[in-house]
Amino acid sequence: MMNDRNRRAPTAAEREAHKVFKAVGAKEAVTDYAKAQQALHDNRERLKVERLAREAEAANRTKAG
Repeated sequence: MMNDRNRRAPTAAEREAHKVFKAVGAKEAVTDYAKAQQALHDNRERLKVERLAREAEAANRTKAG
């Protein structure tokens, strides 16, 4: 196990690399979130269309019957 006294300070290159990798990781997370939100929206719209079609069909049956 490494204790704090034995740790060395990161170099400038290591800090810069950490910033870049952190930004890429955050971007991927946002992209995954956006994909999930789009899928949710698409599914909700599909279900809404199906519901409206069922309601219209039911209304037509009551008028005809």
